[in-house]
Amino acid sequence: MTKILHIAPQNTAGMPMDFVKMHRQFGFESNLITIYKNKLNFEEDISLNLELPQNKLAKKWRDKKISSDVTPALKVYKPKNIAEEVFFALRDLKNKKKISSLIDEYSLFDYDIYHFDGGMDFFRNISFAKELKKRKKKIVCCYFGSDLRTRGIFKELEEISDLLLTVEYDHLFIHKNVNYIFFPFDVNGFQFRINSNKVKKIVHSPTNRAFKGTDKILKVIDEAQKEAKFEFLLLENIDREKLLEIKSQCALAIDQVGGEMGGSGYGKNSIENLSMGIPTFTEFFDDYYNFIKDNPFINSNIKNLKSNILRFVRDEKLIEEFANKGRKWVETTHSFEAVNDKLLEYYRNFKIL
Repeated sequence: MTKILHIAPQNTAGMPMDFVKMHRQFGFESNLITIYKNKLNFEEDISLNLELPQNKLAKKWRDKKISSDVTPALKVYKPKNIAEEVFFALRDLKNKKKISSLIDEYSLFDYDIYHFDGGMDFFRNISFAKELKKRKKKIVCCYFGSDLRTRGIFKELEEISDLLLTVEYDHLFIHKNVNYIFFPFDVNGFQFRINSNKVKKIVHSPTNRAFKGTDKILKVIDEAQKEAKFEFLLLENIDREKLLEIKSQCALAIDQVGGEMGGSGYGKNSIENLSMGIPTFTEFFDDYYNFIKDNPFINSNIKNLKSNILRFVRDEKLIEEFANKGRKWVETTHSFEAVNDKLLEYYRNFKIL
């Protein structure tokens, strides 16, 4: 039986774990190792549970990197200064014993295919991946979002990788050698239900306000509520199960409109919405919208978001039409079956299987 190991900084939005679940469904033995536990209660498999600094200085440093480092050109990661270089060198030295113990405990050299989700090794010097290459293992780098836009690639890791993947459309313009794949989603785990409440609820649940355009969206909501009666729910930093429970009572959702730095389109949040029967407003660049064929999203920018909201909250049949279309699209595009077929095609083409 082929064994596949995923290594990720965190189980971000549950996406790395969805790849693992997909592998398992189709007969592979698979696990996920996370370096840090996700704070939003997404499922964990095996976690190093290293400490991610949460003090004000650390958060300010990370926010600064996100806000200042976005570029349409491919970047190769290197420390910004001597302080950053020393910090990561000391961090790797401090964590080496714990990581080595985990490698031994779970026999991490015994897998056949290794996915570095986010394109990052346990260590900044890529020593684990280099050892895998010596042992003639197959290596896949898969980029999930801001990893490629803000940090860039680890050149040494890419040079020894057999396959480069991304689930983000805009990465295709940043990185000429990356291959696109829709992220897998367990659509059967979500109950489809068209909300029929008289007063419609619209939900917006950003993990990062700047990426999602939240401040601009709030202004549009204030204007729209002067012309139509609906309830707006802004959900932030909320436990995942509670979030899903609240979303299930909503008729419509807004993902990202007028956002900064994050490109355009949709993520797992939107796919959850569609699977549950919640039509979703989000912003696409024209070429991206056309790339995602027959998609059910309500393509909205900050100028037409208000009119789109008013159109839907006033039309039950329109909500029903888009709800049905959305669920069907997720089943044919993001289901474990559809994504597994595409991934196996890549595995064969790049001589991984």
